Amino acid sequence: MKRALFLICILFLYSITRIAEAQTISMLFAGDAMQHEAQLKDAINSNGSFFYDNNFELIKNEITSADIAVVNFETTLGGSPYSGYPAFCSPDEFAVALKRCGFDIFLTANNHCLDKGSNGVFRTINILDSLNIKHLGTYKSEYERNTKYPMIIRKGDVKIGMLNYTYGTNGIKAKQGAIVDYIDTTLIKRDIAFCNIKGADIIIANVHWGDEYQLNQNIHQKRLAEWLHKKGVRIIIGSHPHVIQPIEAVTDSCGNIEAITVYSLGNFISNMRIKMTKGAIIFRLNIVKENDSIKIVNPRYAKIFTQRPDVVKNEPYKILPCDSVYINSCITIPKLKEEMMIFNRETDRLFKKHNKGEISEYFFSKNALYSCINEK
Repeated sequence: MKRALFLICILFLYSITRIAEAQTISMLFAGDAMQHEAQLKDAINSNGSFFYDNNFELIKNEITSADIAVVNFETTLGGSPYSGYPAFCSPDEFAVALKRCGFDIFLTANNHCLDKGSNGVFRTINILDSLNIKHLGTYKSEYERNTKYPMIIRKGDVKIGMLNYTYGTNGIKAKQGAIVDYIDTTLIKRDIAFCNIKGADIIIANVHWGDEYQLNQNIHQKRLAEWLHKKGVRIIIGSHPHVIQPIEAVTDSCGNIEAITVYSLGNFISNMRIKMTKGAIIFRLNIVKENDSIKIVNPRYAKIFTQRPDVVKNEPYKILPCDSVYINSCITIPKLKEEMMIFNRETDRLFKKHNKGEISEYFFSKNALYSCINEK
């Protein structure tokens, strides 16, 4: 009898401790992962296979350090022949490399998801499934969407509702039962309700929206963000403009973050040449659950830049840290250094003027900096 009472007490104390413990989930978001023609040519091997791991070697540790890493997969896996803009079709190895880099979730609702038609949607989904890559935004049927969406990510006792929508698909319509999640407030309202029914502690909407190459959000983005927040979405992550746009945090009277919007992360990797399209940010935050309270903590960004073979000869496309210490310590090619410094300054200027709330910059270049100094 005494032993039974002792065990009950131990279990009670353990349960109280579990309730009191705060759980922290670290999340990382990256922008548009694209494959233009020049990238395809750079990645191909003599035997016809493709290799992309070296594109991500300086950022891999940062991506893998997050509990959940999300990327906008702005291409298709439609099978050979492969192509860049305007109808993107990438080798399966590109998805494999992104997974090995550390990404856990691929977003597929974007304006290029139907570039290879509905068959391209089907094959993309089949390949991602075969690689055990979580994805959302496109589906092979209404039934599949109803059973898999909204996506609920479980980490410990924390449930995160994930949504993904696009403004359009370049005028191409889905056929053969394929489903693309378009921005439709009636649909989104229903999806938010399902997130709540499924017990989501917090809801994140990943939205493909805005005007290409514009450094500020448009009125439609602002209105949709306000509407989403009012409906219970606390985190909004934007893509599509191919350049960065401001970050806004809404806080309560105590300074706690109620909601946050990243209007555009920019290009994670691409071959775009227009000003500001070569750089981007990765965005991090922590979701903290303590008892029944959910907090958004430590929102922060790091600048990145895509090195190109035409600037650094005999080197592949490569994502580089783009903080001033790394640039001044490691970048020796004058043209590359100038481009990175311009992106660095323009980002600082934009964010200083337009960001709202306490959003800090952070630096992940320690290991890369150490390597480049030792190589010298």
